[in-house]
Amino acid sequence: MTPAAAFVAPVIEWAYLVPVLVVLGAGVVGVLVEAFVPDRARRVVQVVLALAALAGALTSIVLLWPDVLAQNGVRVLGGALVVDPFGLAVQGIVVVLALLATLVIADRTSTKQDAFAPTAAAVPGSAYEDLARRRGLEQTEVFPLVLFAVGGMMIFPATGDLLTMFVALEVLSLPLYVLTALARRRRLLSQEASFKYFLLGAFASAIFIFGVALVYGFAGSVRLADVRGALLEGGGLDGMTGLVLLGLVMVLTGLLFKVGAAPFHSWTPDVYQGAPTPVTGFMAACTKAAAFGALLRVLYVVGQALPADLQEKLVIALWVVAILTMIVGTVIGVIQTDMKRLLAYSSIAHAGFLVVALVGFGELSGFGVRALLFYLLAYGLATVGAFAVVTLVRERAPQPVVVPAEAELATVGAVSGAGTGGSADSSGTSPDGGVVLGEATHLTEWAGLGKRSPWLAGAFALFLLSMAGIPLTAGFIAKFTAFQSAVAVGAWPLALIGVLASAVAVFFYVRVIVLMFFTPSPSPSPSTGADREPGAEATRATGGPGGSVAALASRVTVVRSEGFTTIALTICVIGVILLGVLPSSVLDLAFEAAKFRP
Repeated sequence: MTPAAAFVAPVIEWAYLVPVLVVLGAGVVGVLVEAFVPDRARRVVQVVLALAALAGALTSIVLLWPDVLAQNGVRVLGGALVVDPFGLAVQGIVVVLALLATLVIADRTSTKQDAFAPTAAAVPGSAYEDLARRRGLEQTEVFPLVLFAVGGMMIFPATGDLLTMFVALEVLSLPLYVLTALARRRRLLSQEASFKYFLLGAFASAIFIFGVALVYGFAGSVRLADVRGALLEGGGLDGMTGLVLLGLVMVLTGLLFKVGAAPFHSWTPDVYQGAPTPVTGFMAACTKAAAFGALLRVLYVVGQALPADLQEKLVIALWVVAILTMIVGTVIGVIQTDMKRLLAYSSIAHAGFLVVALVGFGELSGFGVRALLFYLLAYGLATVGAFAVVTLVRERAPQPVVVPAEAELATVGAVSGAGTGGSADSSGTSPDGGVVLGEATHLTEWAGLGKRSPWLAGAFALFLLSMAGIPLTAGFIAKFTAFQSAVAVGAWPLALIGVLASAVAVFFYVRVIVLMFFTPSPSPSPSTGADREPGAEATRATGGPGGSVAALASRVTVVRSEGFTTIALTICVIGVILLGVLPSSVLDLAFEAAKFRP
């Protein structure tokens, strides 16, 4: 008998895992905080822990940058993770945007209520949910969920094999499914959005893992470097290179679902509208950055190694996706009347502009990578800022109609269910005494906002102008570099379509600006809480059959930030302006980051 081989302990470069470990470790600690920290101190501890973890992860990324750049990447955990300049850059973008989004998530505004339901599992409008509101319960589990999602997003673009990429996909997706269902207001809409997101996400994940199986069937490995080697060196199954193309297309389908590209975009408007608004901003910015990072890694590592004929077919598929995504996002966005759905279709259009930067993946110039990294940062800042503004623009009902005494208790419960999430006292009222309801998302409700709150409306106008690609904003430089990278590889028709789509998109951005600054506010008109609030199932449930429901004269108010949202808005405004006026330093960093280690 031969002696047993000695066990060789794997060597793990722990230093290169610090950013991910800090975030995921803080998420685990956050779960323990929920179990052992008293209720009165739990929220403060969770907010401090989440912000400190994200700040620590960003600091460690900055410290690792020179070493990773000098080595052009390091394989960690046997190649499961590849910490190279590109992956580290995407991680940095994700953490910066997550830090800003977490500030918005943590804000309770002047209503003293956050955006999350006190009991996520309660039936909307039930007596149990109303009791939880009255007792001031809070969902501080939101912060560990955000940290776990961010951890998955950081792993996603740095994966060295498709199996680890699938695990990262699930780690980032599962917390988002839960966060989407936690809206304090419009509870049924929120739960419906969560179910749609989960169901369609499950299909996308199944397609992704089936594609991984086909790639493994060809190359005998799920490591991207091994698949690349099999394609370049003629390995794998003889005469079955079409198998890897089919598998690669299925993998890309799963990734295109996460970025909201057409025809895999159907979940985006409903989820963006139904999710808590701070979570919508977090998803729109951070998920898109992480998913495009993973998409680009697969294309540049494996897609470049495909034979010329198969590579041409893949490029044609990307052309179709880019054109369809830009058309769907801009054309359908023009007819939207809900602010969150308008921003959702804007997100779809921007996904198309980002795909334009990917069509040159067969070239090694790095201009496409630079354009994509800059675009993700510019778009993310504008998106987090825009949704932060939406959280502050609310409906209010200043004059409830007097109801019979026996229905008084039901009416108070209905108002709290549809509005503040608490009793109608000083903690749930606007400064003039009106009960604060949900976000004012209908476009007509934004009329005259520039007169009521010029600074807030000005910041929102800046973000919209950046999304439209107006010069001297970050969005102009982002679109210019994306279209320039397409022209550089001969895809000028695609760039031309992108310019035309951008011109069409300017219409619905400018329409909102005209509403805010040049349209007078409509006079308040009486309407019921059931009409004004899509979450009126709470009103009907607590009012009971035949119960009298208060008629509310709804208007719009701007609630004050507790401070966190103001900080996030300020940073987003400064970032959008600086990236538009002085973009060269960031573009240089992005060009340095355009380096992959297979």
